[in-house]
Amino acid sequence: MEHLEYAIEAKGLIKVFGENRAVNGVDLKVKAGTVYSILGPNGAGKTTTIRMLATLLKPDGGSAKVLGHDLQSEAKEVRSRVSLTGQFASIDEDLTGYDNLRMIARLMGFSRKAAKERANELLRAFGLEDAGKRQVKKYSGGMRRRIDIAASIVVTPDLLFLDEPTTGLDPRSRNQVWDIVRVLVSTGTTVLLTTQYLDEADQLADRIAVIDRGKVIAEGTSGELKASIGSGMLHVRLLEASKRQEAKQILQGHLQAEVQLSSDPTSLSARIQESERAAQALVELAKAGITVTDFSLGQPSLDEVFLTLTGLPAEDEEKEEVQS
Repeated sequence: MEHLEYAIEAKGLIKVFGENRAVNGVDLKVKAGTVYSILGPNGAGKTTTIRMLATLLKPDGGSAKVLGHDLQSEAKEVRSRVSLTGQFASIDEDLTGYDNLRMIARLMGFSRKAAKERANELLRAFGLEDAGKRQVKKYSGGMRRRIDIAASIVVTPDLLFLDEPTTGLDPRSRNQVWDIVRVLVSTGTTVLLTTQYLDEADQLADRIAVIDRGKVIAEGTSGELKASIGSGMLHVRLLEASKRQEAKQILQGHLQAEVQLSSDPTSLSARIQESERAAQALVELAKAGITVTDFSLGQPSLDEVFLTLTGLPAEDEEKEEVQS
């Protein structure tokens, strides 16, 4: 494969469904051999963007090069070198994991012997050896996700699109998928990931684009995005939940900043510019007889970046409905 600096270069991508401008001028530059994550609230255009780049939808405007090939005039060449998780209709719930992988390998041109070897190799790599002879419909959610990804890389793609790969999985299964992604990237595959989990982007992505209403509203490394919204965050936990409103008034007065209330009835947080003000505010809480059981001062979390940029807390985000 020729050396490419960027696996994806997209300029002004547009997709319209009737009255809905689902993607409204998206620009992306994804370096080859990295993990790039797209974050955004429900309906932001994440899935529509990824489906255009994977050649499943035709753009209504803009242009893109994927692995050096023009997205529209060289769509066949793009398709031969990319893969999208879950795109294989041939994943048959009634077949075993082994039979699914062997069948896909045969469809991809492998010999009978090579197809068997590739199926067994993938089952070993994905920790599915013991489940290989069981029907896919009997797999857990985490196992099903792993067999989906395994099917996507029977022929290892240069670019893998992962559209919310860990939605609904338990923490252990999510970590297993993360490990698979890291191994793939270490072998040279570029991964474009959409996710509704901010910690997933934080863990995996070299760079992150935040999309809202069909446009990229922020882009950078996790650290750059966090630094872009303020110098730090003060997090405070109180002994008594009944004192939270009083504590909020005191903190707002001394920090000269908006204080946010989390779902935990004893917690408060605020963006601050000067650590000295934070220390003084804690002293004022003590003077008012409000007991603080825990506090921390640090960089904003990616969740707080997301809330600031989109106006939506991450936990309210829902999986984007796929448009077609």
